[in-house]
Amino acid sequence: MDYCSQRELEGKQAHDPLFIEKKMNNNNNNKSSSSERCIWVPGPVIVGAGPSGLATAAYLKEKGVPSLILERSNCIASLWQLKTYDRLHLHLPKQFCELPLMGFPSDFPTYPTKQQFIKYLESYAEKFHIRPWFNETVKHAEFDATLGFWRVKSVCKSEMITTEFLCRWLIVATGENAEAVVPEIEGMDEFGGPIKHTSLYKSGEEFRGKRVLVVGCGNSGMEVCLDLCNHDATPSLVVRDTVHILPREMLGKSTFGLSMWLLKWLPVRFVDRFLLIMSWLMLGDTAQFGLDRPNLGPLELKNLSGKTPVLDVGTLAKIKSGHIKVRPAIKRLKRYTVEFVDGTTQNFDAIILATGYKSNEGDMFSKEDGFPTKPFPNGWKGENGLYAVGFTKRGLLGASMDAKRIAEDIERCWRAEAKHSTAFALSLLPQSNS
Repeated sequence: MDYCSQRELEGKQAHDPLFIEKKMNNNNNNKSSSSERCIWVPGPVIVGAGPSGLATAAYLKEKGVPSLILERSNCIASLWQLKTYDRLHLHLPKQFCELPLMGFPSDFPTYPTKQQFIKYLESYAEKFHIRPWFNETVKHAEFDATLGFWRVKSVCKSEMITTEFLCRWLIVATGENAEAVVPEIEGMDEFGGPIKHTSLYKSGEEFRGKRVLVVGCGNSGMEVCLDLCNHDATPSLVVRDTVHILPREMLGKSTFGLSMWLLKWLPVRFVDRFLLIMSWLMLGDTAQFGLDRPNLGPLELKNLSGKTPVLDVGTLAKIKSGHIKVRPAIKRLKRYTVEFVDGTTQNFDAIILATGYKSNEGDMFSKEDGFPTKPFPNGWKGENGLYAVGFTKRGLLGASMDAKRIAEDIERCWRAEAKHSTAFALSLLPQSNS
């Protein structure tokens, strides 16, 4: 029996507001009515008002399905607004970062700034009349088999009110980057200087004239190093693993766009070979600067592990010139001193952790990394009306694909239930004798 049929067979009782209220009152006899409330949501509840949640809400609205977004922060796209550095631009051209149903303004540059992307997201929410409930932190969600609905408990931080939302569908849109990954390094308490994650880094201005160690060589770590150089700091970069560094553009086109076009005609391994040859011609042998490449090609590695290649925006030139020193993994920290695994030590004034983010979900999600247990492209749908969007490790394009599938699936159930309800209502009308 599919999910829609199950909904139809649950009968009048599960859809009866009086029955729901009675059951809620029985379950809440010992709770304070002044600080707790229960709200029925006719459509899906979406957890997270980032790009993934906004895209899903927009698709649902287009199909006539209402939804409610719960957001723990006080704004949409809180990661972009509150936890990104000032010089950030989109790493991919804007046409690959559009949300569904609305493109970027034509006067935006190829690689929009952080501020421009936020403006785009705010315009997107305004166009589709998306009004999230802010400062709502979801504490617990479970499926009530008796009612056939999800019970989603949320706490409003500004008013300290606990709300239980009842809904048929629950969409988790908290994304891949919900929580900062902060590694445990021996001696962190002894170091003495500031140690901060990139989620707290805004600009190299505060580190002007200082020796800064950046841990992590992804796109963020590379760009933070460049920003520090531009503000007259002295950065070093910890490279703990192999990494693919590609030019941001090749042959006058974006590397990402060119790759997507080539994949229409060629197998991944041939496109990878082309990318590596072009990178060697344009950037040289990165291994001689301590940046060894993985055995797998950049696209194959992305498909298998989700690890994104670095698109160089000028950092490699600073490494070649010696303005940025490449260092091995850290063994331990001492007072304003870092000991590396190769036995060398160096003094630093501050440490920036460009160690990425992780999901913070469970249930249909892996306990190890917080991602859906079903691999791409099937991780978007769970059981009993549970969905996930934005966990594909394929950026905004992957989130848009998930949002479309979810909206279409829920629309099918929504129309089936509407048809069932209409037929039931017509059966109650008096029948004509003629």
